Amino acid sequence: MANRTVFFVSDGTGITAETFGNSILAQFPIRPRHVRRPFIDSVEKALVVVGEINTIAQAEGRRPIVFITLVNDEVRDVLTHERCQGFVLDMFRTFIEPLEGELAVKSNHRVGRFSEVAKSHEYNERIEAINFSLAHDDGQSSRDLEGAEVILVGVSRCGKTPTSLYLAMQHGIKAANYPLIPEDFERGELPKSLVAHKRKCFGLTIDPERLAQIRHERRPGGRYAALDNCRMEVREAESMMKREGIAWLSSTHKSIEEIATTILRDIRPDRLIY
Repeated sequence: MANRTVFFVSDGTGITAETFGNSILAQFPIRPRHVRRPFIDSVEKALVVVGEINTIAQAEGRRPIVFITLVNDEVRDVLTHERCQGFVLDMFRTFIEPLEGELAVKSNHRVGRFSEVAKSHEYNERIEAINFSLAHDDGQSSRDLEGAEVILVGVSRCGKTPTSLYLAMQHGIKAANYPLIPEDFERGELPKSLVAHKRKCFGLTIDPERLAQIRHERRPGGRYAALDNCRMEVREAESMMKREGIAWLSSTHKSIEEIATTILRDIRPDRLIY
């Protein structure tokens, strides 16, 4: 199907609107063009956005899809008024008002939540987790590995770093990652710094052809990106993880979100919170 313009309009960061909207849009064969409008917290700002929506509607000959998360009634009324030529999906009104009726309680109608989150214990834990993951990226430091909640192991460029950072940013997990290198395969044993923490290890592997492609983009030519070398490293890494009893999965066709959910399900189910 042809491209479709989609607006995400929020009085906060817009993360809720875009995350939820993208989940819905993923069910349809369209290629949306995203227009993000965060911090729309006044009638004046809302009128400007309506002007943008109407301009695109006239230029494209079809209504833009508009996901909104606006708690202020006056601001919301600007977007939901008939003057707006977009197809508006009000996510707060769709869910909050029915819940108010069911719970017999009025919602607090707070705009966003990040100013309060920034002062919370959970937020500070998340910042500490990010710093920890950065300090323990790609085996930079084997100190304080006892402080790690998860240690990702696998060959270079199999997805350990982005998964570690996602675990830290999304779940507040202190995730280290440690590369398995040819010297480890020659010794035929897990690196000594990981032995004491094997119960916290989780392995990532990858299709050798895909690994060769990724490595070639990063460092073209040479033994590092050669397909036969990639096949050898993946084979040896998988054998080592099986031998050591380390659970592992392939990152070839999985998103970071899927990988992280699997890791938490198996190692820290108590932290599987979004």
